[in-house]
Amino acid sequence: MSQPRPSSEVRQFTIDADDDGVRLDRWFKRHLPQIGFGTVSKWARTGQLRVDGKRVKPEDRLSAGQVLRVPPGGEEAGRTKPRPQRQLSPDEIAEAKAMVIKETKSAIVLNKPPGLATQGGSKTHKHVDGLLDAFVEGDAPRPRLVHRLDKDTSGVLLIARTPGSAASYSKRFSGRSARKIYWALIVGVPDVKEGTIDAPLAKQPGTGGEKMHVDMEGGQPAKTRYRVVDTAGKKAAWVELEPLTGRTHQLRVHMEAIGHPIVGDGKYGGQDAFLTGSISRKMHLHARRLVIGEPGGGKLDVTAELPEHFAASMEQLGFDPAMSDASPVREDITEKTRAEKKQAARQHAKQYRKSQRGPRRARGGASKPKGPAKGKKR
Repeated sequence: MSQPRPSSEVRQFTIDADDDGVRLDRWFKRHLPQIGFGTVSKWARTGQLRVDGKRVKPEDRLSAGQVLRVPPGGEEAGRTKPRPQRQLSPDEIAEAKAMVIKETKSAIVLNKPPGLATQGGSKTHKHVDGLLDAFVEGDAPRPRLVHRLDKDTSGVLLIARTPGSAASYSKRFSGRSARKIYWALIVGVPDVKEGTIDAPLAKQPGTGGEKMHVDMEGGQPAKTRYRVVDTAGKKAAWVELEPLTGRTHQLRVHMEAIGHPIVGDGKYGGQDAFLTGSISRKMHLHARRLVIGEPGGGKLDVTAELPEHFAASMEQLGFDPAMSDASPVREDITEKTRAEKKQAARQHAKQYRKSQRGPRRARGGASKPKGPAKGKKR
């Protein structure tokens, strides 16, 4: 978009490819939010708004390369103005840049660490959204979130560079054409190794909207496709999860609903969500891969590496990341090498548990956890 002249003069804007196909009134909301819809309608009705010299209506769609004429003034008291850029510390800028795993013309893709919220709240002051000013350069628009991950969920998080790309990505998410694949470690092993969980979800009464639950009568439709990739005896399994809808805490509630809570998810699984031994008590849910159409054509296909605690648990349980379709294919992986890795991992875990017996006794002994939830047939 070309730079505007002062608002006391007629302004002219060249429509960017990013705004190709957007409605005129929506263009104003993106780029001149201080000018209200009423003013835009009046200007259009009186012929003061022109595109390539021709009169237009608020609902008309713009095309890249067209020149939009905007008359002077129009700013309304109280209208939303662009958010001022936040000054970040060098450490905050470094933290934001360290999360980047891929950049394109339209997007910045982050690998969000566990424990970092996506957006702020009443008691949340540090979050991804607050770090996005690290990616603002010159007069470029501030990047914006397209979707969210729970605070304790790690992995792929897509950030749109411009309002136009944000609208394009959002449409793909809402239209379910974007493919999201999560990895999770769960307690126990489902009897049915692959299938779809179809269980409507609603806010759980009495929790202030903080928790969700299965509500077959009044819940919103929610579907999750799952596949067991590998198992560690009967105590745990590694699964791929693909949400076919986008409900709050969907994957966490669905896995608990079939009797196999995600390891570390005490909010939904209670004490049953924790394994004994050296397995971390942090949540083991990771947005591993995202495949989504780019605004200018083509596909964005990106994979995020596991956080340290998740990778350590995978090793200790003998799970080989190369066994998943969400990992690059390796031709050298054989059944023998998988078995050897699992055996080595089990031996490592056994030695670790022995080394921890002394410290546990010194603390008075660990409380005996409940047994793993039994698998449910569906």
